[in-house]
Amino acid sequence: MENFALIFVAIFIGYIINKMNVFPKDTPLILNQFILYISAPAMVLLKVPKLSLSYDVIIPAFIAWVVMSISALAIFYLSKLLTFSREVTGSLMLVAVLGNTSYLGIPIIQAYFGEEALGYVMIYDQLGSFIALSTYGTFISVYYSSSQKINIKALSIKIATFPPFLALLVALFFIGTSFHPIVESVLASLAGTIIPLALVAVGLQLKFRLPSEDLKPFGVALGIKLILAPIIAISICYLFSWNSKAALISIMEAAMAPMITAAAVASMAGLAPRLSSAIVGYGIILSFLTTWIVYNFIN
Repeated sequence: MENFALIFVAIFIGYIINKMNVFPKDTPLILNQFILYISAPAMVLLKVPKLSLSYDVIIPAFIAWVVMSISALAIFYLSKLLTFSREVTGSLMLVAVLGNTSYLGIPIIQAYFGEEALGYVMIYDQLGSFIALSTYGTFISVYYSSSQKINIKALSIKIATFPPFLALLVALFFIGTSFHPIVESVLASLAGTIIPLALVAVGLQLKFRLPSEDLKPFGVALGIKLILAPIIAISICYLFSWNSKAALISIMEAAMAPMITAAAVASMAGLAPRLSSAIVGYGIILSFLTTWIVYNFIN
């Protein structure tokens, strides 16, 4: 219960701080940079080596990509069927496909499964959501906003030099081994900052404005992200008879709210910024209910 109290309190603090204009407007960016360059790599190095080198390590990445691929196809065809504009379609292809598998995924999974589950969270996030954001997300933002060509070389360099991804590559070489207690202590202290900072950053970026003309794409986006995505993950696990902790955590990760960074990418690309922010804002609140439903269903 204390984990959920922390989630709500930290998000609320961030939201109130934003309304009071206490911190500079770029505070979420600074917090996110600290998380990306310090907290997240420390979490990866701390948790991933504790996983056992087995087939289960592949499951989170596999489920992540299948869920995102089917979700993207569903959005693409529904957007055509409902005649959404190019800007709205591009927005939904980002926020209804990419999940908040790190900033919200870590505290929610920890609340339900404990700290030992976080290694699988990092696999799902780094080999799934992050690479998808960097590749698929970049393609969608460019394709739906302009006629610019995507620079494959620059994209590859961006992925290869991303700190949590580099940390994951290092951590994979140490699976099944233990670090010196001093190293573990330092990593644990740095990794411990990720949850409060990430949740406050979420609160700082929450927006809830939603005009009536946005209701249809809003409903489609959250229906795909919060309902269809976990159903796809559950179906995959049923099809392959997967019932390990890695599979259960992957299902929960698939059920996470829309990714805040995806909304930021959509906004910067001019893809329905108001709609993107509303989908993320309401999606985060609704995801506490939907993840609870999914957790009780799979258990």
